[in-house]
Amino acid sequence: MDKKYSAEIHYLFNSGFTVQTAEHFFIFDYCNANPADTSYGLNAGIIDPVTLSGLNVSVFASHAHPDHFIPEILTWSPIIHNLRLFLSFDIPLTKEIPNAAIVFPNRSYNLGDIQIRTLKSTDEGVAFLVKADGLTIYHAGDLNWWHWEGEPESDNRAMAREYKAQIDLLENEKIDIAFIPVDPRLNREYLWGLDYFMRRTNSKTVFPMHFGTDFLFFDKLFLDLSPEDYYNNIVRISHRGERFILSTD
Repeated sequence: MDKKYSAEIHYLFNSGFTVQTAEHFFIFDYCNANPADTSYGLNAGIIDPVTLSGLNVSVFASHAHPDHFIPEILTWSPIIHNLRLFLSFDIPLTKEIPNAAIVFPNRSYNLGDIQIRTLKSTDEGVAFLVKADGLTIYHAGDLNWWHWEGEPESDNRAMAREYKAQIDLLENEKIDIAFIPVDPRLNREYLWGLDYFMRRTNSKTVFPMHFGTDFLFFDKLFLDLSPEDYYNNIVRISHRGERFILSTD
């Protein structure tokens, strides 16, 4: 029998998402606090920590690149009373941050109400596998099959090996929600990482990410995915702040 769960997800920007479960509010790779227009708040892809002050909030930062991390999250502890920060080891800190844990690749962290596994990125930092409230959530960060045309073939072969080795560690996991890089800059090879992930894991609902503001790219993505048996597992995103409700009820 399938497990019961519900989750509310907001797309923030690039690789940033929030996931609200029964008891937790998770924030992944928040990096852009500038609204696209005059609107504000989650529906504009913006985190207002004041509105989260009464929630059980966990913030995950996969690495220090500015399209995945914003230093503002380090100032939230006085505002959000029940806050935990999980920061990749490569993020530079100039002082001790309250409620922050530095995480390293290929480790497990059991916090009672949350279980976290990390994988080693093929770029910088870590990927996160998070279990809480009956849900298993995977956020790849920059763990991807970065096959760049024009790079030495030996580099691209090494990239393939490293990516597959990390994703193979997830083979026995039943993943409810996944966030996977699908970067149009990779040209013909942009789907390699997603395709390998879908074939090697048992993943139910998958959100593409790392496409910047190119929402029209989803037309090409779904055209290219049309022959695949996992086509209906992939979610189309149309704008910053878009809200998604997932439920087994």
